[in-house]
Amino acid sequence: MELKHAILGLLSIRPLSGYDLSRAFAGTVAHFWHADRSQIYRTLDRLSAAGAITTEVIPQDGKPDRKVHSLTDVGREMLTEWLSSPVEADQPKEPFLARLFFAAPIGREGVERLFDERDRQVNESLAELASITIEADDLTARLQKATLRNGLLHAEAEREWLRETRQLLGIVEPPQNPEERP
Repeated sequence: MELKHAILGLLSIRPLSGYDLSRAFAGTVAHFWHADRSQIYRTLDRLSAAGAITTEVIPQDGKPDRKVHSLTDVGREMLTEWLSSPVEADQPKEPFLARLFFAAPIGREGVERLFDERDRQVNESLAELASITIEADDLTARLQKATLRNGLLHAEAEREWLRETRQLLGIVEPPQNPEERP
């Protein structure tokens, strides 16, 4: 999957500005895709050059003009072609696991800090995912709810794996309440 596919998918739901797309990547699809603002704008430029999107410039008083992007027939065709193609194999990149794999040189305290940081990240992710609400009950909403559930289950499974691995290594779990941390 390429970033353009995620952008085409989001634009298939409704027209969005670059800012709106950034918010969508930070919220609604954060459990399966990440993109920073500069990547989004570069990809929008490429999609525009390919004729996959059109951009409507909406003037705003006292603010920069708002650029709202919509799919063209070419963009819908690109999205449909990608959706109909064989599913790509996962090619995971897990920075935490890479660090953990090589962490012996930083000693027990360093490993404990890695676990503490990852615990914090997983708990923040769970809170963000739990805050996402999908109100509709059509096919689109059901598919979105299914991917959200997948994200929640993965985060919960990682939290459990972190707990089990801490026990295996004899590393103390951090207090559940952040105010209780030393």
